[in-house]
Amino acid sequence: MRFNEKELVSLSRQPSEMAAELGMRGPKKGDVVKKRLVKLVVNFLFYFRTDEEEPIGALLLEQCRVEREDSQSFSIAFLDEAERKYLFECDSEEQCGEWVDSIIKASYEFMRKNLIFYRTEIHRLTGKDPLEQYGISDETRFQVSNGMQLMPRDTSSL
Repeated sequence: MRFNEKELVSLSRQPSEMAAELGMRGPKKGDVVKKRLVKLVVNFLFYFRTDEEEPIGALLLEQCRVEREDSQSFSIAFLDEAERKYLFECDSEEQCGEWVDSIIKASYEFMRKNLIFYRTEIHRLTGKDPLEQYGISDETRFQVSNGMQLMPRDTSSL
């Protein structure tokens, strides 16, 4: 996926789902925990120096694993580079739980799975595909991953 700096800076200024000053340690050996303003915007986690308006970095929250490290800290590691781990320290156990839940729910894959689940449930209850009215019901990205597809109620036109 390609991004340019202007697009990322613009996205970082959008309203965030969550924002807080957290302790953050990067993935390099010898990195130390530093206070950073961390903002969750859609499926990006931006981090800023606390006195600056432009982000110093961004993590695309796809293909990653979010884990609690202890009661007040969590980590993010990317599946293709599991040894590189970003650590975040929160002020409370409650705040840590909120961040972990929000980050997990921010990924495209999580949203896609939810859409498929609710699409299947609506079809099961009503017999109608809720995406059909938008003309996107046959798009593969909205299909159940195990090969099952929602079939239209009236198959005589197929």
